[in-house]
Amino acid sequence: MSVISSYTTNAVGEEAMVDFGAALGAAISGGAVIFLEGDLGMGKTTLSRGVLSAYGYHGVVKSPTYTLVEPYELAQKTVYHFDLYRLGDPEELEYMGIRDYFDGEQLCLVEWALKAQMFLPTADIVVRIDAVGAGRRLQLSAQTVRGQAIVAALPQLR
Repeated sequence: MSVISSYTTNAVGEEAMVDFGAALGAAISGGAVIFLEGDLGMGKTTLSRGVLSAYGYHGVVKSPTYTLVEPYELAQKTVYHFDLYRLGDPEELEYMGIRDYFDGEQLCLVEWALKAQMFLPTADIVVRIDAVGAGRRLQLSAQTVRGQAIVAALPQLR
């Protein structure tokens, strides 16, 4: 049996990004750490909205740029959405107890993880989002066994 460690798809439009995020959320059982990479305006928060919709959340999802983290305590699981874009000093994360968020049972979506990589655990999946024509290319790379299991649950979307 081969191990699936990467996945690439395209999404054209906001609805397609939300739909893919919902499919990604549905593929996650238990906790996970997902890093979302891409330039400003690529759709990281839109993808996060889709992931949250997989767990029944349909409210407003905004990027927690100034608060660094937005918790969503849902019936199925707790999801933490991080946006580290405006992080001044990575050591600020130690003061807010960053390690407590990553206990293995929560789902953590992290935008701009490179700004604090030394304080974060290894991502289960890194999602790279790039502009391609009028849409986006989403490249998922599994970094752990858990990430490989999540990616393996996605092939039906290809």
